[in-house]
Amino acid sequence: MTTYDFDLVVIGAGSGGLATSKRAASYGARVAVIEYDRVGGTCVIRGCVPKKLMVYAADFAHAFEDARGYGWQADPPRLDWSALVAARDSNVAGLEATHERLLRENGVELIRGRARITSAHEVEVGGRRISAATILVATGSRPNVPAIEGIEHVITSDGFFELKEQPREVAVIGGGYIASELAGVFQALGTRVHMIYRGDLPLRGFDGDLRRELDAAMRTGGLQLHSGTVVKRIAKTNTGGFALDLQGPDGACSLAVDRCLLYATGRIANTEGLGLEEVGVGLDDAGNVVCAEDATTAVPSIAAIGDVTGRSPLTPVAIHAGRLWADRVYGGRNVPMSYENIPTAVFTDPPIGTVGLCEEEARAKYGDEAIRIYRARFRPMLHSLTGRQVFTMVKLVVRKDDERVLGCHLIGKDAPEIIQGFAVAVKMGATKRDFDATVGIHPSTAEELVTLR
Repeated sequence: MTTYDFDLVVIGAGSGGLATSKRAASYGARVAVIEYDRVGGTCVIRGCVPKKLMVYAADFAHAFEDARGYGWQADPPRLDWSALVAARDSNVAGLEATHERLLRENGVELIRGRARITSAHEVEVGGRRISAATILVATGSRPNVPAIEGIEHVITSDGFFELKEQPREVAVIGGGYIASELAGVFQALGTRVHMIYRGDLPLRGFDGDLRRELDAAMRTGGLQLHSGTVVKRIAKTNTGGFALDLQGPDGACSLAVDRCLLYATGRIANTEGLGLEEVGVGLDDAGNVVCAEDATTAVPSIAAIGDVTGRSPLTPVAIHAGRLWADRVYGGRNVPMSYENIPTAVFTDPPIGTVGLCEEEARAKYGDEAIRIYRARFRPMLHSLTGRQVFTMVKLVVRKDDERVLGCHLIGKDAPEIIQGFAVAVKMGATKRDFDATVGIHPSTAEELVTLR
């Protein structure tokens, strides 16, 4: 019988890798985690956590404004960007230390350095060769930028969290959820924002009504949206700003931006240099690890979870998939990971919560005549006194024959909190009758979803 240094070696100390390693160790497995960067990965260090803190900071700008409608009188507020950044970074550092402590307490060895898989059961890191019965790849992804002239002048979402001073003006290139979120944060905190993206609306792949509502809200909020537009070239100006050569709906044009360009045009899997293909693990055309839904690859002793697979690249997905994998491999519990009806939130301004099929997907899958849409659009009660023209939209996508709710979509204050509970209902196969039979909580936005007609 072959003896290995570890039962499991996890490459990557991001959310998925951390969750999987601790779950495996809880069953008595001998586990090591290899990480060359900070412990916590994208989500904790330069993603979900610090981003949400910046979203909270941005929300205060609206809160100060809205308070006047409720009789509060105060001097005009002023943002101290340096204080915000220091507090945010201190919180992130504390979380990183907590994750390192939890690894120690769970008996997981943390090995620092870059890993390369040299065989089906062996990894090399810093000149050290480590053997393992099983190797789990959980290396995540990183921002990807196009190869155009002047691209060396831009920052990515990683660079956003390294800004020590608040830019007066910024161009955010991209129309996905990262670009949309960061553009909203900048705008609310007082930075003038240009948002440039290829499509006609932001958030490609989301429900069309959500996209249109977000587009309208962004424009009302003051963002300068440049839809159907591509950046062809970037040049630095004598004043320290940037000149962008654009190709837009009306042809070639240019845009001058002071100081800051942020690219959020997609992400790419961290698979380079891991030696995956050399040992027989396949990569797709985008560089993602090819694996089944149960995380297995073409090499039986090597598995992969999380963003590195390109499948539903969300932190909770990586955590859930990793824990279920560890349960199956080390705990004897075979509960399959389901990638259907995964809820998600986009922390834009206003925020979005969504689960299930969007209207376009439902019509494509079942046909126009098989689908019934319920929606409501209204000005929320909060703004009865504020005067702000802010709207909420709620929507259900329902299959006619059995009234099953196929999708639930919201945009407006508290949408991310609301959608979590409704995601349980959609996952369980709730029908419109079930929604109708549920008493609403009044007055609330959530009640609109059980009173739609």
